[in-house]
Amino acid sequence: QEVASFHLPNPTTRNLASSAAAPAPIVHPHRTLSSHLYSTEDPSSISNNPLSILTKSQLSNRENDLMIGEDSGVYNFDNEKWGALGEAGWVTFFAAVATILTAVAVLWIYPPTGYGDDFVYFLETDLAHGNPHIVTLLFGIIFPIVHSGLASLRPYGEQLVGARTWRVIFAFPSLCLAYSWIVYFISHAHAGIQFYDISQIGWVHALAWLTNFASFLFLYPSVYNLKEVAAVEKPKTHLWETGVIRITRHPQYVGQVMWSAAHLAMVGTSFTALTMVLLVGHHAFACWNGDRRLEAEHGENFLKIKEKTSVIPFQAIWEGRQVLPDDYWKELVRAPIVLIAVGSIGAYFAHPYMQAGAALAKNSGLNAGGILDPIFLEFN
Repeated sequence: QEVASFHLPNPTTRNLASSAAAPAPIVHPHRTLSSHLYSTEDPSSISNNPLSILTKSQLSNRENDLMIGEDSGVYNFDNEKWGALGEAGWVTFFAAVATILTAVAVLWIYPPTGYGDDFVYFLETDLAHGNPHIVTLLFGIIFPIVHSGLASLRPYGEQLVGARTWRVIFAFPSLCLAYSWIVYFISHAHAGIQFYDISQIGWVHALAWLTNFASFLFLYPSVYNLKEVAAVEKPKTHLWETGVIRITRHPQYVGQVMWSAAHLAMVGTSFTALTMVLLVGHHAFACWNGDRRLEAEHGENFLKIKEKTSVIPFQAIWEGRQVLPDDYWKELVRAPIVLIAVGSIGAYFAHPYMQAGAALAKNSGLNAGGILDPIFLEFN
């Protein structure tokens, strides 16, 4: 799945031969053992403190699994290191994130130096002639081409410039376009035809809020390693076998449908409806493209997991192809998912600030040109 997202890291795999007293992992003769695939937990390593499950994930019983995919969201705080700048630690991570966000801010967001306002002005004035529906339609075409296109070119790009450099090349335009589309959506959500307005009905608001909250638990589970997202560690195309993947093989698509439905229930305008259709359509395409990329990367192993999973939530479970472990909750109560839950609540309370920021960007208008103009003029 190529849709960008931010997540918590996986821990270093435990050394299987670290102790003669440690219980042996569950191994099936016809299955392949890889990192995070075993399920046996040393009872002495489990703390009585209920919050300890967030600092060290408990492993579920995976005796019914194929044992060819990774255990998603596993986290062990003891394995995390700050490290020195340049090492694969959190100091380098925060430095990398600060660098890329500064580049986005200077080259795209801030009107006097960036080109985001020029881009939106071009779409809105030269192409759409002031029609916000056409602007969001253009965003809905351009963003998937850039985002999914660069994701699809990843195997070739990594051969040319390396995995870490390609991640930066992939992330920068995706972040810029995502920012502009989000800001434009917020500032024009009520544009167009008003089909209905049920936002003031209490139970509708509550249901929309719960649906939106749950959607984030689906939207961001495909990669749990923040250091890979920031290219501090070498990015990988992960093949997950546990967690929300048991419910749906494409949680980002399901999450986008839920998120879009919740927002459309609250804002029943033609502009919002069109934007939601475009977002869901992109994620629907990503289901096919994601399967294609996973098969290219993992071959037969992916096809085996594909047989045990489904795109439609719970379909593989009710058809008997997927068996949830009795302690399935251990795969869900993990630090990355808890962080996502906290972040979703924070995003809800940040809505007024998002709306104020979008209004500021809209009212600021065009500040033509940017910091790279001298370079462009030199070439001209």
